Amino acid sequence: MGVRDLSCSLAMAEALGEEMERDETIFVLGEDLVAHGGIFGQFRGLPKRFPDRIIDTPISETSIVGAGVGAALTGMRPLIDMHFADFITTAMDEIVNQMAKIRYMFGGQAKLPLVLWAPDGGGIHAAAQHSQCLESWVVHTPGLKVVTPYEPADVKGLLKAALRDDDPVIFFQHKRLFNWTGPVSEEEEILIPLGKACVKRPGKDITILTYSRMTYECLEAARELAKNGIEAEVIDLRTLSPLDFDLIIKSVKKTQHAMVVHEACVTGGFGAEIAARISEELFEVLKAPVVRVGAKDVPMPFSPVMEKFVLPQVEDILAGVDKVLKRT
Repeated sequence: MGVRDLSCSLAMAEALGEEMERDETIFVLGEDLVAHGGIFGQFRGLPKRFPDRIIDTPISETSIVGAGVGAALTGMRPLIDMHFADFITTAMDEIVNQMAKIRYMFGGQAKLPLVLWAPDGGGIHAAAQHSQCLESWVVHTPGLKVVTPYEPADVKGLLKAALRDDDPVIFFQHKRLFNWTGPVSEEEEILIPLGKACVKRPGKDITILTYSRMTYECLEAARELAKNGIEAEVIDLRTLSPLDFDLIIKSVKKTQHAMVVHEACVTGGFGAEIAARISEELFEVLKAPVVRVGAKDVPMPFSPVMEKFVLPQVEDILAGVDKVLKRT
């Protein structure tokens, strides 16, 4: 079976192209889509293949999301390009008060099949207004599914599943991963169900729960830990809502130690929810408290040196593991 290396941006373009061929109700709405194939190349080749279904809009996130909600209500399946995840703040009424609630308020008589695609994360020196990880805001809102993949095959498989889902999906994709390459099947269709996490590295001593770009950092930390005889199990959550808590339970029962790593700042981050649930449901198997590792609680600096200081690094993950195991 043919396998080739694709970047995350090409994996997204390939998934979207396949789904647009399969379903003529899928279209893309957003800013700067046609001239450049998306600011990260994520729509490369699609404007030429589907000239009437890749639609450039004025700079108004409120209007873009509102139009997407209306289109989804009338039977279309839009993908809304938010340009940067930070800009969901300008469309929170449409996302939180409308998109998330319509299916419930109409008693299931209306579907809302919409994917809101939002590049997030720091590390590209884009400063405080273009570098945030805001997943905990939308995970807190019932009615939204939240996806945040790490590697190209997962980007493709999860995007295809999201486009076929009848509920609104917020699809976060880290900006530093767009050029990240990995193997993607050329022949077999990749379709990853929403709500299924993945063990990226098996281990027996501690469970490290993570997602998005921090999966890379956690795997790097796990390799360092292995040099000292510590085998960390790294789980890429992939979907935050619904959360694959069954896999978390299975892993934590085995290792009896847990740590959560994400790029978002620690205070109010999604790691707090995971740590609370583990503590509530698995307290009797834990040998030490759950530790969280995340960014420092400050707006993201522009300076590359300061940005690196704010973002969690491999050294921070290693220190977190040391903190958990020393408490045993």
